[in-house]
Amino acid sequence: MLAAVPLRRDSQKGALGALRKCGDAMTREEERELNNELERLKQEHRDLDSAIDALLGASGYDRIQVQRLKKRKLQLRDRIGAVEDQLFPDIIA
Repeated sequence: MLAAVPLRRDSQKGALGALRKCGDAMTREEERELNNELERLKQEHRDLDSAIDALLGASGYDRIQVQRLKKRKLQLRDRIGAVEDQLFPDIIA
């Protein structure tokens, strides 16, 4: 079973620290780090999805544990969106 791990403030910032400001150029190294972080976050999101499905399939599952996993999954989804926004900015021409 996958244990719920709370997000720490410093881990929310990711490999590059605070989110970049619009217009800042990104180096190849920064882009590679963001891509690695994105893949790690997506994998953790998939793992949580599997863990939730496994818990729900078991009889007498712990509803509070499922709620915690779902909350963590939503936090990951938010972080994935933030990293994707950094990698693929929505440029309005």
